[in-house]
Amino acid sequence: MKTMISTAASLSALMLVACASAPTIAADPAPAFDADFPPSLVELNFESHGDRLNGHAYLADGPGPHPTVVLLHGFPGNERNLDLAQDLRSDGFNVLFFHYRGAWGSEGTYSFTHVIEDVAAATDYLRANAEKLRTDPDKLILVGHSMGGFAALEAAARDETIACVAGIAPANMGPLADAPAERTGGFAAYADTMQMLAGLTGANAIAEVKANREAFDTRLLAPKLAGKSVLIIGGDQDTSVPVDSVIEPLVAAYEAEQGIDLTAVLLSGDHSFSWSRQELIDEVIEWAEGCR
Repeated sequence: MKTMISTAASLSALMLVACASAPTIAADPAPAFDADFPPSLVELNFESHGDRLNGHAYLADGPGPHPTVVLLHGFPGNERNLDLAQDLRSDGFNVLFFHYRGAWGSEGTYSFTHVIEDVAAATDYLRANAEKLRTDPDKLILVGHSMGGFAALEAAARDETIACVAGIAPANMGPLADAPAERTGGFAAYADTMQMLAGLTGANAIAEVKANREAFDTRLLAPKLAGKSVLIIGGDQDTSVPVDSVIEPLVAAYEAEQGIDLTAVLLSGDHSFSWSRQELIDEVIEWAEGCR
């Protein structure tokens, strides 16, 4: 019993010493922000053609109304570019990020047509909730990556009120319709592995592209993008959306349309710009500044 008491006393002493010598953690002063309208993250959902889509909004500091970026992910959406969202918010932009119908738990079935329609549903939602989300309904900006870039360009071409649209390594789904069987078969096989995209199969994806070969060709959107500011960013080592076969023909088509205010940028990067994230973010924000 004497040994047990001695051990307990020693442990207590050690604990007291540890507590007494614990360093004081100095808190950095809080950055200035609007206490009434602070930067925040808002979980939300909204409806597209009867199905609920999951998303969230990064709200910028201050009462606004703020220009707002709709940030569109690709296929299937592993790279979400939320570092870009955070930096856009720091620069005074709101950002809405969401999952399309059938994607990552959103209701409904996934298709490329649905994706384009869902972008329109997102902008409708922002306009209807502009006061609550401190959003300027006249300053909605579409920014999409990969298949999201395809969706951004398609949606902007259908909405004359969208003045600014950016495609980061934007896919062009139209030419896939007439691609060699090896390429379409590879895409179909990849689509069949997308368990996070409800209702999608490789066969129906290829069938949808073939049925919409012209409507899904983003090069042909040029006349409908006249009067808009368009940003196209390519990665020089991107094997998913190659510069020579996808980015350069797209840029050429838009350069030939005199009414498009085109900014085309080639960065060192793979499809996700893995080693050039800050350069990518800087390019998008510099362009977006002209859309305020």
